[in-house]
Amino acid sequence: MVKLLLFCLLLVFCWPLALLALVLYPLMWVLLLPFRIVGLVLGGVFALVGALLYLPVRALRSV
Repeated sequence: MVKLLLFCLLLVFCWPLALLALVLYPLMWVLLLPFRIVGLVLGGVFALVGALLYLPVRALRSV
């Protein structure tokens, strides 16, 4: 809701900048999408490595 209000204020005070932001936002989202995917993959890999490293500790703790 706050983003919408800020966009409306920008549209009232400087409409060319608001239209430019309206056009560039989806383009930037598409350009940054691969970096988000890489971040998700790396987070999963680090979680898997951490789980594998703590596996012996968890197995010995349950005995």
